[in-house]
Amino acid sequence: MENSRGSIRDVTFTSKELGEDVELLIYLPATFTPLYKYSILIAPDGKDYFQLGRIGRTADELLKNREIENIIIVGIPYKNVEDRWKKYHPNGEQNKAFIRFLAHELVPYLDQEFPTYQMGMGRALIGDSLAATVSIMAALEYPHTFGKVILQSPMVDEKVMNAVKEVTQPHLTSIYHVIGKQETAVQTTKKEEKDFLTPNRELSKLFSEKGFPYFYDEFDGDHTWTHWQPDLKRALKKMFS
Repeated sequence: MENSRGSIRDVTFTSKELGEDVELLIYLPATFTPLYKYSILIAPDGKDYFQLGRIGRTADELLKNREIENIIIVGIPYKNVEDRWKKYHPNGEQNKAFIRFLAHELVPYLDQEFPTYQMGMGRALIGDSLAATVSIMAALEYPHTFGKVILQSPMVDEKVMNAVKEVTQPHLTSIYHVIGKQETAVQTTKKEEKDFLTPNRELSKLFSEKGFPYFYDEFDGDHTWTHWQPDLKRALKKMFS
């Protein structure tokens, strides 16, 4: 059983866009070999996805049972809540730079280091809450770079809605989207209570109207890993089977 566990590499990446070193957590499957090609899943909130989401374990299980294709998972941890807001929130001062870092620096690095498909449908972004917000914004801005996005309870504001409204080629972006029915008073980084459910329902309607390849579900629960963690198995199967 032990040998069906993937490994996680710690890599430090110097980003010109952000003007700082970025820590990366790179999961490689147990059977990793340079002879095969791999899809890439990039996760802002990277440490949370590995620790709270146990995404590596989930991938191990799905790969062992041949339920998903070969996959490499790249986690990008945030330094603290302020750093996270600055980079992930559409109004954050480093938001645009973070999205450029994903598309112009991280992707070329991964394509150089690993045997990847080097096309949009071979790359996905995944995020919870604000990490989902930055994931959808990056995917919409760079549809030829990121062809898939997994959204777990994204923070949805006017900027997100406008970005979706402006899309002219929705067929390029496959979307998996979940939100909790109890997400009506979510405590935000800025210590405000926000209704996440209503804007997510509006976003869902817009995704459907625009004609994106799209999966949507509402779970019975609130804005926590208690619900996002068990949802990962379905999310990965939907996007990588």
